[in-house]
Amino acid sequence: MIRVLASVAPLLIGVAILLTGQGLQGTLLPVRANLDGFSTFSIGLMGGAYFFGFTIGCLRGSNLLRRAGHVRVFAAMTAAASAAPLLHGLWVEPWLWWVLRCITGYCFAVLYVVIESWLNEQSTNETRGAVFSAYTLITLTVLAVGQQMLLLYDPQEMYLFAIASAVVSVAAIPVVLSVAPTPAHTETPVKLDIRRVFRISPVGTLGCLASGLANGVFWSLAPVFVAGYSPDFKLAAWFMTAAVLGGAVGQWPLGLWSDRVDRRWVIAFAAFVGMLVGLSIWWFHADVSVITLMLLGAAWGAVAFPIYAVSVAHTNDHAEPNEYVMISSVLLLMYGIGAIAGPFLAPLVMRWVGSGGLYLFAATIHLLLLAYILLRMRNRKHTEEDEHLPVSDSLAATQTASHIYEEDM
Repeated sequence: MIRVLASVAPLLIGVAILLTGQGLQGTLLPVRANLDGFSTFSIGLMGGAYFFGFTIGCLRGSNLLRRAGHVRVFAAMTAAASAAPLLHGLWVEPWLWWVLRCITGYCFAVLYVVIESWLNEQSTNETRGAVFSAYTLITLTVLAVGQQMLLLYDPQEMYLFAIASAVVSVAAIPVVLSVAPTPAHTETPVKLDIRRVFRISPVGTLGCLASGLANGVFWSLAPVFVAGYSPDFKLAAWFMTAAVLGGAVGQWPLGLWSDRVDRRWVIAFAAFVGMLVGLSIWWFHADVSVITLMLLGAAWGAVAFPIYAVSVAHTNDHAEPNEYVMISSVLLLMYGIGAIAGPFLAPLVMRWVGSGGLYLFAATIHLLLLAYILLRMRNRKHTEEDEHLPVSDSLAATQTASHIYEEDM
């Protein structure tokens, strides 16, 4: 295990540095936008723009890799992604920030494709689950580190934007200097068949869509929610960190549990608890202590974030092995669609009931998912023939799928 991780250490270090900068940006921008008087809808639009660019990057970024190769593309996307925070800090205009977030989303999608395809190349069938489990753990951990960097300076000054830019730039160093062979990238593009995937697993497909809707609004608007609780912007960093660490903790027990039972029960459980916690945050957030709010945020993250991975695994349980990549690509697209739509819809609820409407929206999404799962379980019973692909393997398939498909809707 140590030898396997050592062989991909430069790539994992690059990921850690890159996502530290991403974690800082993801919290800094909505906090700064809220302090500068952006409307909730404008802030939500920034989140939608990011995921729109991210989805386009997943769908079309492979063309860049075929033309220029992994190292050149990584260097180019890092340069573009590191320029964006500086432009954010220099010109505080909603329309410009929307454009920059779209560009940033595209850049990070392509950067993920480069890193993940490289990791896939360096892994075997026996080690891939371990490598991508380490990758997922690093991702969630360093996002939390980046969010805590918000505490270093006043977000209305230029320092944090410059730090975010510098951190993203430095991420290129271990990757560009790595001696690990780059992937040949000779794969035949896989065409998406959304109808086929929905027929294979309606629960898995809608679980990924619901995960995008609920989680997308969290990444975009949680700092606005915290600002409605307290004007102290530092609380936003702590709240985001609590939720992300909760998600890191929740991934493993829910994933292991789902390897032993009908995964629909696990998704339903996560949706049910997510609904209850979301309603509790919406109803009680104005009256609870800071510690209680942090614990509620962590509890929400612990059940909301794993829904996507378990939904992917459930879908793959009912598919042929040669369909795993196509399925994972479709589910990634479904998540992206939800993450684009959520930040447009949640501000309408927040305008109606206040900042806590963010979690009322998320609770509604989880309620609808729960209701659909229970309905499906009445119509399709779990059988002993339903084989389980371990969640770690499904997650690896999902994370390495985006570089080899083309849209076919």
